[in-house]
Amino acid sequence: MLEKFETVRTTLTLPADLIKRSQHFVDEGLIPSRNALIVAALEQYLLELERLEIDRQFEAMADDSTYQKMNEQLSESFAESDWDALVEAEIE
Repeated sequence: MLEKFETVRTTLTLPADLIKRSQHFVDEGLIPSRNALIVAALEQYLLELERLEIDRQFEAMADDSTYQKMNEQLSESFAESDWDALVEAEIE
């Protein structure tokens, strides 16, 4: 089943080499259209950028003393229940 999503028509200027390389895959029927290829490639590229952004945010947390203190407090507050769950799991 095809997903329906809102589209916006736009114009792209692409290097001639990319057009030539992509045409091979369209001609061979491996992709339905150059548009589909561009949409898929852009989606993958944006997902990668979003993953990198999340990684950067986690890296920043490693140097954030406020976050570190809060994390220690959370860990301490759940230490007893974590221990109880571990002991119970080992008994079963």
